[in-house]
Amino acid sequence: MSWWCCIPKSKKGENPYSHGVSGIPPEKNIRLFSYSELRSATENFNRSNKIGRGGFGTVYKGTIRNGRDVAVKVLSAESRQGVREFLTEIDVITNVKHPNLVELIGCCVEGNNRILVYEYLENSSLDRALLGSNSEPANFTWSIRSAICIGIAKGLAYLHEEIASPIVHRDIKASNILLDKLYNPKIGDFGLAKLFPDNITHISTRVAGTTGYLAPEYAWHGQLTKRADIYSFGVLVLEIVSGKSSSRSLLADDKILLEKELVDSEMGDYPEEEVLRFIKTALFCTQAAAARRPSMPQVVTMLSKPIRINERELTAPGYIHDYNGTVSKATNSSNSRFKHSASDTSDMFSTVVPPTVSEISPR
Repeated sequence: MSWWCCIPKSKKGENPYSHGVSGIPPEKNIRLFSYSELRSATENFNRSNKIGRGGFGTVYKGTIRNGRDVAVKVLSAESRQGVREFLTEIDVITNVKHPNLVELIGCCVEGNNRILVYEYLENSSLDRALLGSNSEPANFTWSIRSAICIGIAKGLAYLHEEIASPIVHRDIKASNILLDKLYNPKIGDFGLAKLFPDNITHISTRVAGTTGYLAPEYAWHGQLTKRADIYSFGVLVLEIVSGKSSSRSLLADDKILLEKELVDSEMGDYPEEEVLRFIKTALFCTQAAAARRPSMPQVVTMLSKPIRINERELTAPGYIHDYNGTVSKATNSSNSRFKHSASDTSDMFSTVVPPTVSEISPR
């Protein structure tokens, strides 16, 4: 029996990617798959082909007609948008391209089905590769980990600052970072916040996101800005340095972020000064006062260049349980080093070697 379903040949001049969906302008850069094609590609969405599951849906590995392996995400909830509006957003996302973003190949919009087709990445997600129970952290040298951090930062900087309509990801976490065969990182699901702005949540709160990565101002008041992504990125960097999931630990003890010994003992040799710079950068990203957090272009600079970071400008991190509406109790305490206005981040860089704020030691 033939593996592929039969799709009628399109008429001359008709957009082959929009066959079967009426009213889609031929100039739209959207590849539309039929439901039967994706069902065949995934062997009827066979459980053995399941490679992931999240708040937005289940992901299957599949092989499309030209022999290319793809990741097929079956969305778990319907958008409030109609087909045309949905495809307009898909068209926008399809044209958002960066080496550190997962490529969206196309979609299916038949009936109530909403399915996204992405490039397939060989080394799965960061949480499985580095943080999972079957991971081999010894393979993750500092060179690989630092490149992953910088790559994610560049992808976020692109989404925040380099496209006409900036995108706030809303759910930066290890499982949404995919790795290719060379362990280059790519941010996944970056367009789903645009496709589903109102009616999807990942946890039982009024905001979307994942416990442990949520910026406190977003968790408590739904104040979604680029700074919420930056907070989540800071948590992620600490996970990459430590080889341990902060999000799971935070569920039990919201102070674990600072108390645990940060450097993964399985990492092998590492440049102490550089690792310390990454840790400081992560702590700047997780400050309680959102406006104190650096922008993603600043973060890229902090991670990729051997600059001195002035940790005297660093204030206490934000925790959801401490949050009282503006800044954390820790930030308001007598021990706070918050010296400047909340919008001033210009003094975080220093040309003077600063005193060490923490000791780097294997856990």
